[in-house]
Formats: sequence, C-alpha cells, structure tokens
Amino acid sequence: VQLQASGGGTVQAGDSLKLSCVISGFTFRNVYIGWFRQAPGKEREFVAAITKSGTTVYSDSVKGRFTISRDAAKTTMYLQMNSLKPEDTAVYFCAADRTLILSSIRDPKQWHHWGQGTLVTVSS
Repeated sequence: VQLQASGGGTVQAGDSLKLSCVISGFTFRNVYIGWFRQAPGKEREFVAAITKSGTTVYSDSVKGRFTISRDAAKTTMYLQMNSLKPEDTAVYFCAADRTLILSSIRDPKQWHHWGQGTLVTVSS
C-alpha cells in the first residue's frame, strides 16, 4: 500500500489550493480515505474523510471551505481548499484504512496507512 500526496505550496489568505493523493494497493469501495494536518508544535488533526460508502465527513474548522473527493479510475483522492486562512498552515497528510470504524474516523491513531505529507503555507 502506498500513498503519495502532492499539491502543497505557499498562498495568500483567501486563495485556493488543491491537494492530490494517489493511492495504490486499495480499492476505494473497501477503504476509508482521508486528510489530516499537523501544524508546528501541534498534534495531527482530522480534516476530512470519505467512508467506504462514499459519505464525506469534515472537521468543523474546514466545513464549507474544503471539499474532499475521489476518482476511482485514477485511484486518487483530492482536497479542494478554498478561502484559505493563515491557521490552515500545516503539513497535510493523506491516509487510508480498511478496518476503521466510523466513530473513530477523527482519531489519527486509528489510521494505519499514511502518505509523506505536503506543506501548505497561508500568509496573511
């Protein structure tokens, strides 16, 4: 299983950015996929996820601004980030897991497969 994230960069507040994560070794219908982020000096936190059935889940801090999606043909997951704020600055990680349960979706310790992270910096 491999996850390869890309698309990070430096943008200004209010700008948009789209992250991608190519996932190999999983079939999307059999796995949860999601995005987490980790700001300097802070713990890794949940951003968004797609369940096996295709339901999307968001953290309150990004709901309405970020959109998670997947393309099964390309085995790729995306995170469209709009109206970015300086507090969105972090390393963003993509993750996948087959055995996760919905109630644990926001706990990074329950996810077993991770990409390498891509840095997003939002300047004010």
